Amino acid sequence: MRLSYDLTLEQSQKLIMTPELRQAIELLQFNSLELKEYITNEMEQNPMLESLSSSEEFENLDKYANDNDVDWKEYLEKYDDISYRPQVDKNIKEYNYESFVSYEPTLKEHLMSQLSLIPLDNKEHKIGENIIQNIDENGYLNISTEEIASFMKCEKDEVEIVLDIIQTFEPAGVGARDLKECLLIQVRNKKDATNYIIIIIEDYLEDLGYNRIQKIAKELNLDLQQVQDACDYIKRLEPKPGRSFRGNNEEVRYIIPDAEIQLIDGEFVVVINDVTGPRLNINNYYKGLMKSGGDKNTIDFLNEKFNSAMWIIRSIEQRRNTIKRVIESILKFQKDFFIEGEKALKPLTLKDIADDIEMHESTISRATNGKYVQTPRGLFELKYFFSSGILGEEGDISSTSIKVTLKDIVDGEDTKKPYSDQKISDLLKEQGINISRRTVAKYRDELGIPSSSMRRRY
Repeated sequence: MRLSYDLTLEQSQKLIMTPELRQAIELLQFNSLELKEYITNEMEQNPMLESLSSSEEFENLDKYANDNDVDWKEYLEKYDDISYRPQVDKNIKEYNYESFVSYEPTLKEHLMSQLSLIPLDNKEHKIGENIIQNIDENGYLNISTEEIASFMKCEKDEVEIVLDIIQTFEPAGVGARDLKECLLIQVRNKKDATNYIIIIIEDYLEDLGYNRIQKIAKELNLDLQQVQDACDYIKRLEPKPGRSFRGNNEEVRYIIPDAEIQLIDGEFVVVINDVTGPRLNINNYYKGLMKSGGDKNTIDFLNEKFNSAMWIIRSIEQRRNTIKRVIESILKFQKDFFIEGEKALKPLTLKDIADDIEMHESTISRATNGKYVQTPRGLFELKYFFSSGILGEEGDISSTSIKVTLKDIVDGEDTKKPYSDQKISDLLKEQGINISRRTVAKYRDELGIPSSSMRRRY
């Protein structure tokens, strides 16, 4: 066998992930916030890119700057008397900033304001401030009185006295160290709280959580109705007294939909939201500078930025078109949902959409990940419309539709004799939905519905 070096030609096909292709894939996968951040960074680095909205905002600036049609003589003659005050038309509504914005104190600020009204000496006041600073956003004291006493270099009894005072503050239950103490503080001064309510909180709180009404009634020698009323009373108490106040670092985050499905003249129309991905343009100044010629390094730099900008613009436009095609395909498959509601939701997979619009499943997955659509029935993530299903008597039924039906059955049951999982399975079979008892238990847990023993009322 002869060993030697030879030159041979060979043809082969390979998929190469170019930087441009990788960029297009990332843009498709970005949600609205990530895309906005990406565009902002690119516009800072690339002078060729500009947003269309910013250029339109100042296109008529010269019109307002050159407006000299005001008759200043006539204008000033009306105000030659400094005592003159023009009449105010009370029919015109005036708006100010204070009408829309208000300040809400935090829980700690609310407690501090109450502490300042209590006649305490300087040491007790500092202990109270330390206690309040260690109360979490739910209203619980998350540190022991021994630790506070050690930090303040005082006796534990002194801390306990100030803590008892703070536990009388609003909201009721604040300053408690656990759930039991929180509930006891709330019923402490209530006239309608009976003795056995306090006993149930102190000794049978866990049994109450598991709805062991018969055990509590037997051990306390009470009627089932009395125990049931007491448990209902306890469940109406606030387990987290501080949650009615805003947090110090709390931020309200809004979801901006990537698209909207509108009902226009009886037809559903998909509209892509420009806010989530603003349209970009090439800056005219740098475009003209590139055409005018000049320094070679400058032209090479501008050409590089121009090519990069054009690719980003094309990638964002392709992203918009892909998302629109995916939503239109979802609308075609799930049209009954937008008309009738959740019960009409059909089983749908990524492959169904991929086959419909002739794209790969991975592309559909990226296009639906983290994207939201505003519909006449509310705001939904695109992933919501994809669900597994089972074969029913009238065709495939989605798991979401089954959960809605299951919830309706539980809502309509007799609370004194709630349905077991097997009974719910039998009722679903009567409606043409053939699922086992285990599947019912699984869907029930996903919906947060407790078992029949926990749902029973006496």
